[in-house]
Amino acid sequence: MTQGKPDPIRPTDDEARVLARSLLDNARFAALGVLDPDTGAPMVTRIALARGPDGAPLTLISDLSAHTRALRADPRASLLVGEPGPRGDPLTHPRLTLQGRVAFVDRAGPDHGGLRRTYLDQNPKAQLYIDFADFTLVRLDIAEAHLNGGFGKAYRLTAADLS
Repeated sequence: MTQGKPDPIRPTDDEARVLARSLLDNARFAALGVLDPDTGAPMVTRIALARGPDGAPLTLISDLSAHTRALRADPRASLLVGEPGPRGDPLTHPRLTLQGRVAFVDRAGPDHGGLRRTYLDQNPKAQLYIDFADFTLVRLDIAEAHLNGGFGKAYRLTAADLS
Protein backbone atom coordinates (compact mmCIF):
# COMPACT_ATOMS: atom_id res chain seq x y z
CA MET A 1 0.00 0.00 0.00
CA THR A 2 1.15 3.49 -0.85
CA GLN A 3 -0.40 6.16 1.41
CA GLY A 4 -3.65 4.22 1.75
CA LYS A 5 -3.74 3.08 -1.87
CA PRO A 6 -3.19 -0.51 -2.95
CA ASP A 7 0.20 -1.25 -4.52
CA PRO A 8 -0.29 -1.22 -8.31
CA ILE A 9 2.69 -3.54 -8.82
CA ARG A 10 1.61 -7.14 -9.36
CA PRO A 11 3.53 -10.10 -7.96
CA THR A 12 6.03 -11.29 -10.55
CA ASP A 13 4.86 -14.51 -12.18
CA ASP A 14 6.03 -16.76 -15.01
CA GLU A 15 3.92 -14.90 -17.56
CA ALA A 16 5.67 -11.63 -16.66
CA ARG A 17 9.09 -13.30 -16.82
CA VAL A 18 8.37 -14.77 -20.27
CA LEU A 19 7.13 -11.43 -21.60
CA ALA A 20 10.14 -9.55 -20.19
CA ARG A 21 12.60 -12.07 -21.65
CA SER A 22 10.83 -11.91 -25.01
CA LEU A 23 11.06 -8.10 -25.09
CA LEU A 24 14.76 -8.27 -24.31
CA ASP A 25 15.47 -11.16 -26.70
CA ASN A 26 13.75 -9.40 -29.60
CA ALA A 27 15.16 -5.92 -29.02
CA ARG A 28 17.65 -4.79 -31.65
CA PHE A 29 17.82 -1.27 -30.30
CA ALA A 30 17.01 0.49 -27.03
CA ALA A 31 16.79 3.88 -25.40
CA LEU A 32 19.81 4.34 -23.12
CA GLY A 33 19.48 6.67 -20.14
CA VAL A 34 22.57 8.10 -18.46
CA LEU A 35 23.42 11.00 -16.15
CA ASP A 36 25.18 14.01 -17.65
CA PRO A 37 28.46 14.41 -15.71
CA ASP A 38 28.35 18.21 -15.91
CA THR A 39 24.78 18.80 -14.79
CA GLY A 40 23.58 15.50 -13.29
CA ALA A 41 20.55 15.74 -15.57
CA PRO A 42 19.23 12.61 -17.27
CA MET A 43 20.13 12.16 -20.91
CA VAL A 44 18.66 9.58 -23.30
CA THR A 45 19.92 8.27 -26.63
CA ARG A 46 19.14 5.38 -28.96
CA ILE A 47 21.62 2.49 -29.20
CA ALA A 48 21.90 -0.79 -31.09
CA LEU A 49 21.50 -3.76 -28.76
CA ALA A 50 22.53 -7.40 -28.56
CA ARG A 51 22.31 -10.03 -25.83
CA GLY A 52 25.55 -11.48 -24.59
CA PRO A 53 26.06 -15.22 -24.10
CA ASP A 54 25.01 -14.78 -20.47
CA GLY A 55 21.89 -12.84 -21.51
CA ALA A 56 23.21 -9.45 -20.43
CA PRO A 57 22.46 -6.52 -22.75
CA LEU A 58 25.45 -5.61 -24.89
CA THR A 59 26.06 -2.52 -27.01
CA LEU A 60 28.80 -0.76 -28.92
CA ILE A 61 29.44 2.91 -28.18
CA SER A 62 31.81 5.56 -29.48
CA ASP A 63 34.08 7.77 -27.40
CA LEU A 64 32.79 10.64 -29.55
CA SER A 65 29.33 10.29 -27.95
CA ALA A 66 28.15 12.28 -24.96
CA HIS A 67 26.64 9.13 -23.44
CA THR A 68 30.04 7.40 -23.45
CA ARG A 69 31.56 10.30 -21.54
CA ALA A 70 28.65 10.13 -19.10
CA LEU A 71 29.06 6.37 -18.56
CA ARG A 72 32.79 6.71 -17.95
CA ALA A 73 32.00 9.28 -15.24
CA ASP A 74 29.09 7.32 -13.73
CA PRO A 75 28.36 3.74 -14.87
CA ARG A 76 24.72 3.79 -13.71
CA ALA A 77 22.41 3.40 -16.68
CA SER A 78 18.95 2.45 -17.75
CA LEU A 79 17.65 0.80 -20.94
CA LEU A 80 14.13 0.86 -22.33
CA VAL A 81 13.11 -1.85 -24.81
CA GLY A 82 9.78 -2.61 -26.43
CA GLU A 83 8.20 -0.76 -29.30
CA PRO A 84 4.58 0.15 -29.85
CA GLY A 85 2.72 -1.92 -32.39
CA PRO A 86 1.32 -0.48 -35.60
CA ARG A 87 -2.10 0.15 -34.07
CA GLY A 88 -3.67 1.35 -30.90
CA ASP A 89 -2.47 3.47 -28.04
CA PRO A 90 1.34 3.17 -27.71
CA LEU A 91 0.97 3.06 -23.93
CA THR A 92 -0.93 -0.23 -24.08
CA HIS A 93 2.03 -2.07 -25.65
CA PRO A 94 4.51 -3.84 -23.35
CA ARG A 95 7.87 -2.33 -22.51
CA LEU A 96 10.72 -3.17 -20.18
CA THR A 97 13.01 -0.80 -18.30
CA LEU A 98 16.33 -2.19 -17.08
CA GLN A 99 18.50 -0.53 -14.45
CA GLY A 100 22.07 -1.33 -13.61
CA ARG A 101 25.70 -0.48 -14.19
CA VAL A 102 27.69 -0.75 -17.37
CA ALA A 103 31.03 -2.47 -17.68
CA PHE A 104 33.36 -1.49 -20.50
CA VAL A 105 34.81 -4.54 -22.24
CA ASP A 106 38.61 -4.34 -22.46
CA ARG A 107 39.80 -5.01 -26.04
CA ALA A 108 42.76 -6.92 -24.64
CA GLY A 109 40.63 -8.88 -22.18
CA PRO A 110 39.72 -12.56 -22.51
CA ASP A 111 36.01 -11.87 -23.13
CA HIS A 112 36.39 -9.36 -25.95
CA GLY A 113 36.66 -11.79 -28.87
CA GLY A 114 33.59 -13.78 -27.93
CA LEU A 115 31.50 -10.70 -27.14
CA ARG A 116 32.62 -9.09 -30.40
CA ARG A 117 31.40 -12.14 -32.35
CA THR A 118 28.13 -12.23 -30.41
CA TYR A 119 27.52 -8.55 -31.10
CA LEU A 120 28.29 -8.91 -34.81
CA ASP A 121 26.06 -12.00 -35.12
CA GLN A 122 23.16 -9.85 -33.96
CA ASN A 123 24.26 -6.57 -35.58
CA PRO A 124 26.18 -7.50 -38.76
CA LYS A 125 26.29 -3.95 -40.12
CA ALA A 126 28.50 -2.98 -37.17
CA GLN A 127 31.32 -4.85 -38.97
CA LEU A 128 31.98 -1.53 -40.72
CA TYR A 129 33.06 0.25 -37.52
CA ILE A 130 33.37 -2.19 -34.59
CA ASP A 131 37.18 -2.16 -34.82
CA PHE A 132 37.53 1.63 -34.98
CA ALA A 133 39.69 2.83 -32.10
CA ASP A 134 36.95 5.00 -30.60
CA PHE A 135 34.39 2.17 -30.31
CA THR A 136 34.01 0.04 -27.20
CA LEU A 137 31.72 -2.84 -26.31
CA VAL A 138 29.72 -2.26 -23.15
CA ARG A 139 27.54 -4.69 -21.19
CA LEU A 140 24.83 -3.80 -18.70
CA ASP A 141 24.89 -5.66 -15.41
CA ILE A 142 21.20 -5.62 -14.53
CA ALA A 143 20.27 -4.73 -10.96
CA GLU A 144 16.51 -4.66 -11.47
CA ALA A 145 13.86 -4.31 -14.12
CA HIS A 146 10.39 -2.84 -14.43
CA LEU A 147 7.91 -4.40 -16.83
CA ASN A 148 4.84 -2.61 -18.05
CA GLY A 149 2.97 -5.42 -19.76
CA GLY A 150 0.13 -3.18 -20.89
CA PHE A 151 -2.62 -1.34 -19.04
CA GLY A 152 -2.70 -2.37 -15.38
CA LYS A 153 0.12 -4.94 -15.73
CA ALA A 154 3.15 -3.58 -13.87
CA TYR A 155 5.87 -5.80 -12.39
CA ARG A 156 9.26 -5.50 -10.70
CA LEU A 157 11.79 -8.10 -11.82
CA THR A 158 15.25 -9.13 -10.75
CA ALA A 159 18.21 -9.99 -12.96
CA ALA A 160 17.46 -13.67 -12.22
CA ASP A 161 13.95 -13.23 -13.60
CA LEU A 162 15.47 -12.27 -16.95
CA SER A 163 18.04 -15.05 -17.28
